[in-house]
This record gives sequence, structure tokens and C-alpha cells, in this order.
Amino acid sequence: MKFSLVSLGCPKNLTNSEEFSARLIGKGHELLLSPEGADVLIINTCAFISSAVEEAYQAISDALELKKQGIVNRVAVTGCLVERYKGRILKDFPQLDLVFSIGEQEKIEETLLRSGLFLSALPKTLYLPEYKMSLTAPHTAYLKVADGCNNRCAYCTIPSLRGPYRSKPMEDVLREADLMACHGVKEISLIAQDTTSYGQDLYGKACLTELLEKLLQNRRIKRLRIMYGYPHRVTKELAELMASTTRIFHYIDIPLQHIADAVLKNMNRHCDAAQIRRTLDMLKKHVKDISLRTNFIVGFPAETEVDFKELLAFVNEYEFDNMGVFEYFREEGTAAFAMAEQIAPEIKRERRLRLEETQSRVIDRINKRLLGTTVEAISDGETFGRTYKDAPDIDGQVAFTRPVPAGRIFKAKVVKAEGYKRTLEPLV
Repeated sequence: MKFSLVSLGCPKNLTNSEEFSARLIGKGHELLLSPEGADVLIINTCAFISSAVEEAYQAISDALELKKQGIVNRVAVTGCLVERYKGRILKDFPQLDLVFSIGEQEKIEETLLRSGLFLSALPKTLYLPEYKMSLTAPHTAYLKVADGCNNRCAYCTIPSLRGPYRSKPMEDVLREADLMACHGVKEISLIAQDTTSYGQDLYGKACLTELLEKLLQNRRIKRLRIMYGYPHRVTKELAELMASTTRIFHYIDIPLQHIADAVLKNMNRHCDAAQIRRTLDMLKKHVKDISLRTNFIVGFPAETEVDFKELLAFVNEYEFDNMGVFEYFREEGTAAFAMAEQIAPEIKRERRLRLEETQSRVIDRINKRLLGTTVEAISDGETFGRTYKDAPDIDGQVAFTRPVPAGRIFKAKVVKAEGYKRTLEPLV
């Protein structure tokens, strides 16, 4: 069987695509890089927010047009859209051949032979692939250490789509990381809805630091990157471990969402402004060159101008290296959907633009300090790549003044910096 794949959404969804693609390839099936001639085109969807649902619906429409033209034979849909809407998808798109849930991905070969709607429960344990298909550059990969979430933030659909928090056993994570390293991966990004809760369900305590210590014992692993930490679960022990080694990039992604206590409470975030500040101050104290990435939501129900100005001042003070800003999306099935005092769209847009402008001025200040400094970088291609401050796919890229082989980790001097466009002179 020849199959083609469209994988939408976040890195966590991408790992699902990699895993079921590997299962198919392991059974002798062929992955086509373009849909022409595919026996089946699989769309692995995201449905986290309304814009993701719209993107998924557009991808399905495009795929069905390819089927109508005879370019592909069958179209199958899986992923979070199926978890969210189930049978509605076939009603909206009766021309689809197959709709199957995330749980059905574990028996992908058998499922693709069927037609119709197939739903099964989310897996209670996470799959350890004997071989993992990489849908990223060969030198960088995502390792999902857990799935699901127990945090129940008021704006978030993830618990209903991905279920409760489920950690991958530590020995399986170690084996998967070794597998990646043996296949030439230089940069392994640890991901989950909340990496800092890793192990809580299996071992009765959060074990991210212990996991990292065990990963570092494998000398084949060159670099690790930590994604999606929860503020009050980022510990001093984790910071001290990061500071003690260059093999963990001095980078952490901590989605903070807001800083005003009233908004954090309405969001059902399990930390307050004081805790967030203590966490960030602790990281900056112990990891002197720490690079911080975060996300913020503006226009959450009942967010006042005073709340928003507190967020502006906070962003100006803490100087995040990378930051995502999102207008609040009112999503059915979340606690925030029914909240009173929904914010008008024009106010949400205006606040997003003001926060982005504040961040732009922050980046200007960071750039002045970066010029002339030496940083660690990784080449994604001969003439471009990233610094340790930049995660794959979500953060910016840098240009090199001369070619460097793809996949190399090296020291470089920052010779130009304007906004997120930076140029490095390789010192190799």
C-alpha cells in the first residue's frame, strides 16, 4: 500500500504521525512525499482551537478534491478532530472513506483496510516504537514523554481530546532516545502537555529531573531541549541540572498565559503571579544564560485594562527571548465558554497588537546585548539554522555567513541582529 500524510497541529500530534507511519513502513508499506498515486491519503488533524478546526476542514476539502480528480484513491481522517466531533465529520464530509480515532492508530494497518467510522478509547499506555519514522530534519526530533493533561485550564480542550495525563515509562523513554541517537538525531526535544509533571502518574512524584539525569548517562545523546513546563513545577533541582551541563540546551518553554492574579484564577491556572516570578527569578539565578519562551492569552473573559497593563509591564520586565501571543478563542466544551464578560473582538485584537509591540521593543534590547557575543548554534541547512535560544518549528531561524554542514552543533558569533532576523559567523 502506498500512503501519503498530512500532519496538522503541534509537535505532540506530529509524534503520533511519526509513530503510525513507522508501523506502516515496518509492515512494508510505502510513504509518498506527495499525494499523487497514493492508495490512501491520511490527514492527522488538530482541533485545539477554532482556527485549527478550520484548517482541518480545509485540509479535508482539499484532499477530497484530489480524490475527485483521481489523484488519490481514498481519504482517511484521524487525530483530535475525530476525538472532538466523532460522527459529525462523516456527516459534514460523506465522501470520506474512513474516520478513525487516536486509539485506532495503534492498529493502523488493519484500520486502513476498513471504511466508515471507527472509534476506540485512548490508549492507557504510550507506544514505544521499534523504529520511528522522522517527519522532521534528520538531526532533530521530538520525544513525547507523556500525553493527556490533568490541569483543566478553563480555556483548554486538551483533556477532553487527549484524556488524563499518562507518562511513558522511564525505561521506554530511555530506549526511544537511544534509538533516535543511533539514527543520527543530535537534538531531542522532550514534549508533553506538561513535561514537568512527568512520572507523577507512574511513580507518585514528578520525575523530569531524574529522567534527564538518566538520559545524560547515554553519551550518544548530544543535546536535549525541554518544552512545555508548568510554572510552579519547574524546580531548583531542574535548574541546577541544566546549569551543570551543556548537553541540555539552556532553554525552557513555559507557557504562562497571563500574570494578573484575577485572570490566572479565572483561567484555573494552578499558580499565581508571585509563584511565576519566583520561578523565573530562580531560573535566571541558577542558569545565567537561560533562554525563556512563553505564550500569553489576551482578552480572556473579564480581563480588565488594568490586568492587561500588568501583563505589558511584566513582559517588558522579564524580557522573554521568544513569545507567542494569542487572542482568546471561545471554545465549546470548556469552562470559559459560559463565562460572563466575554471581551469584544476589537479589544482582543488591540491588546494583542499592543503586547506584540511591547515584545518587539524587548527584542530590540536583547539584540543589542547579543551583538558580538558567542552562542551555540545548530545548522538545519548549510546556510541557516538556529541558536540554542530557538526551538525547531516554533522559534526563529538564523543565517550563517558561510556554509556549515546540516546537523552540526557549533559555536558562532552574532554579527547582525534585527528583530528576529539574526546572522551568525560560524567559529568552526
